[in-house]
Amino acid sequence: MSQSAPPPQPEQVGAAQPAQPAQPTQPFQPTPPVSPYIAQPGAMPPPMPAAPRKNNVAVGLITAVVAAAVVAALYGVVIGATKHEIGYAAVGVGFVIGLAAGRFGGQNPALPVVSAVLALGSVYLGQLIGEAVIGADLLNVGFNELFFQHFDIVQEAWKQDADPLTFLFFGLAAFAAFSGAKKAAA
Repeated sequence: MSQSAPPPQPEQVGAAQPAQPAQPTQPFQPTPPVSPYIAQPGAMPPPMPAAPRKNNVAVGLITAVVAAAVVAALYGVVIGATKHEIGYAAVGVGFVIGLAAGRFGGQNPALPVVSAVLALGSVYLGQLIGEAVIGADLLNVGFNELFFQHFDIVQEAWKQDADPLTFLFFGLAAFAAFSGAKKAAA
């Protein structure tokens, strides 16, 4: 068997060395490894993570109201052009309102409820706009005249045309707005 040599010792030549005061030991701190992926000068920095959403109810409400007005007008034009109510369009109305409220308003629990109420109003307004577009064509009058000066006639026409499917579209739009606001805020 062979024995291993003892580790080398500091020089002990001749005289004894003066005693040095003991220095406090520090814990071992390894040096960070050098990454082969160090950014070169002029390189794009890595993307920053998205900031967490804040509960900004005012911005969410304003955005949802604006979205409700825009999609109500679009829904009314679609109804006027096709002369039919379209269920997918009512769902789209609700979803767009909910998406706007949740995306810009955050996770406030009031926003899905407000979105559903706005969706109901937006679908109703869109259906009234559609009735006015259809009525204006039939009566050979302008849309503005019929809608703004004879709104009672437009509402009466809506009441006569309303059927169970009309109210189903209200429910679908409200549900889409509620769930859209929840999903957009998550």
